Amino acid sequence: MEEVRKGQYSGIGGLAVLEGVMMRNKDKYAVAVRRPDGTVSLRVAHYRALLEGSILLRIPFVRGIFVFIDSMRLSLRSMNEATGESEEEVAARKEGRQEKWSDKLMMAGTFLLSFALAIALFVVAPYFAANLIASYVRSAALLSVFEGIIRILIFVGYILLISRLTDIRRLFGYHGAEHKCINCLETGHTLTLENVREASRLHKRCGSSFVLFVMMVSIVLFFFIRVESIPLRLLLRIVLLPVVSGISYELIRLAGRNDNLFVRILSAPGFAMQRLTTREPDDEMIEVGIRSVEAVFDWKSYLQDTFGYEA
Repeated sequence: MEEVRKGQYSGIGGLAVLEGVMMRNKDKYAVAVRRPDGTVSLRVAHYRALLEGSILLRIPFVRGIFVFIDSMRLSLRSMNEATGESEEEVAARKEGRQEKWSDKLMMAGTFLLSFALAIALFVVAPYFAANLIASYVRSAALLSVFEGIIRILIFVGYILLISRLTDIRRLFGYHGAEHKCINCLETGHTLTLENVREASRLHKRCGSSFVLFVMMVSIVLFFFIRVESIPLRLLLRIVLLPVVSGISYELIRLAGRNDNLFVRILSAPGFAMQRLTTREPDDEMIEVGIRSVEAVFDWKSYLQDTFGYEA
């Protein structure tokens, strides 16, 4: 979680899920989902971070690795909860029982499959695509730049392709609702439907911006890889991903805490990407976002302590 610039409260972070929004504040998170009958299902739970309390989470360029892993774990859990869960399973979690091994294995399998597909699409494919022109480009440095550009183009093309799906367009709407709710509070406005409507759907700490930072940082980092073996080059690209994630986390953290000219320039590509991964939400989407925020965050006390007035 990012700390806000004023006050003692931690800023909330969120995630769009199928027909809903997940919001997290410290170790508490809520998943609010709009059901087919029009009602809103709300589930609140606690999440224990992978290295909770560890000194590693305070070390720059190292903490980002574990924050990224935790974000992936919580994202998979939230998406699973959004697709439906029995009342018995919800009650078991609230009583502190452990998750079923079958659920853990399914979550691990989903993560590994997603990771493998991402590596194939965004690491392996750009490398071989760039090497198709290796005979025409003698500079290894220039080839690395081409590889990075191809990686970004594949990502943008992927987003444009899936955005044609109705479910994904709605998911992007909930993504917009998540950002609007957070921006509404961080700009000092009460969390009402009218105020959230007027808030921006773009946010500096967005996961879309983080992914783009990862791709841009990888261009610079891979620029310095000088090995002849193709398998070793690919292996180094995969092994260095945690390093890339750690650097990218510090950049997005910097962007979230400052608003100078350098940060605005740094954030501009991420904002451009968010114009693809978010859509203007309807009022029902905003209501779901508000429900998820209120379940984990005392926003009235936050506004009073941070901006000096009662909501």
